[in-house]
Amino acid sequence: MFMKRGKYKNSVLAFSIVSGLLLAGCSSGGDETSSTPKESETNSDEPVKITFWDENASPERTPLWEEIIKQFEDANPNIDVEYVGIPNKSAKSKYDAAIAANDTPDIGSVQTTWLPEFSIREALLPLDEYLEGSELKDKINASAIDFNKKITQDGKLYGIPYAQNLDTIWIRTDWFEEAGVKEPETFEEFFTAIEKMTDKDNGRYGYTIRGGAGGSFQLQRLMFAYSGLDYFGEDGKVNINDPKHVEFVEKYLSYYEKFTPKSDITNGYKEMIAGFDTGVVAMVHHNVGSYGEHKKALEEGTFKTIPLPKTEDGKYVAEGGNAVNVAIFKSTEHPDAAWKFAEFVNSAEAQSLWNESTGQIPTNADVLDDEWVQNAQHIKVAFEVYENPETKLYEPPFYLPDYRSILDNLVDPGIQQVMSGQKTAKEFLDEWAKAIEESKEKYDQTFNN
Repeated sequence: MFMKRGKYKNSVLAFSIVSGLLLAGCSSGGDETSSTPKESETNSDEPVKITFWDENASPERTPLWEEIIKQFEDANPNIDVEYVGIPNKSAKSKYDAAIAANDTPDIGSVQTTWLPEFSIREALLPLDEYLEGSELKDKINASAIDFNKKITQDGKLYGIPYAQNLDTIWIRTDWFEEAGVKEPETFEEFFTAIEKMTDKDNGRYGYTIRGGAGGSFQLQRLMFAYSGLDYFGEDGKVNINDPKHVEFVEKYLSYYEKFTPKSDITNGYKEMIAGFDTGVVAMVHHNVGSYGEHKKALEEGTFKTIPLPKTEDGKYVAEGGNAVNVAIFKSTEHPDAAWKFAEFVNSAEAQSLWNESTGQIPTNADVLDDEWVQNAQHIKVAFEVYENPETKLYEPPFYLPDYRSILDNLVDPGIQQVMSGQKTAKEFLDEWAKAIEESKEKYDQTFNN
């Protein structure tokens, strides 16, 4: 039987628990712009217009934001919210350009990995005092809030997580039943299933590899799920190029074209999901957040999600901090209006609408009573992983200002170079490890001396 409400709440508080990264030199001091609501703006009925940027606009998600904005404007007739949707693949560069030009929106949807860099660039408004005075204070997942503070150099809160995620494998259950293939639980079974579910004569492939934008995230999560290692070893060296990871990447990327579509080398999120939803591939590694798209495209009972394969010793491994947040930009002329919208996005009603539709995991404890949470198969899988006492959460160095740029500008192209035979897996992982270690050394010299 699925968990009762009380167990759900305990599980959600475990979603973003991290194993021990405490940044030396972090403090809550400083002369940042005050994040205390201004009395004049709070009580004013004067019309206010704020701009909201969505970092993952799509035909499925844009209408959800439009509905949330409509509900907010109905409840707050003096605040007009302008929606700007940005495709996921160009969102980071769009934000970067806006910060450089001091032309940022009032509020935006921001990925967790961006928070450290944006805060060091002094682009974001600290939200600690706002949250402290809000009804949301004891409702939003405390571990997710703590994680967002922990990864910033000054230990302040710059993003309120409105949805959390878990990487999983989506499978075509009808195809698996038809072929008599076991749903994979281990990596050996995972690779076997890829091979057995490939039927090129009928235009079917066992799997799709994300070789385009964002492939670095999925490769990294699979690598650590395979190895069970921490991101850094006891000697302080990064484990990116550990022999176990070399072994995995060699085999995993060797399946390109043999058991996956040729287009994988450039496919990003949308192309990869489309391959699954249109009946080209039997399995796709993404996260529970693509549920809404699968639900629209596929018949009920023909698909489901399963956890990433277990390590050799039978453990689930997941990446900490897998969330998306609302952040307020320091340049806003209407911080209180922006905070009102941030509060509304994180209300039980808005979070329930968003997370049920997208398939992501709510962070507001009040949503956990909802029937859809109790019954959703993909949410059950998330709890299966997160509440398992044996599950290991590894923690990437999100706090490095150039962590995300390393993934986007070095690792994503590096994956394509291995897939095309231009580099070996070891050469690729050695370059990745060197970039992370050099970044960490610079960070430590700057902030930890």
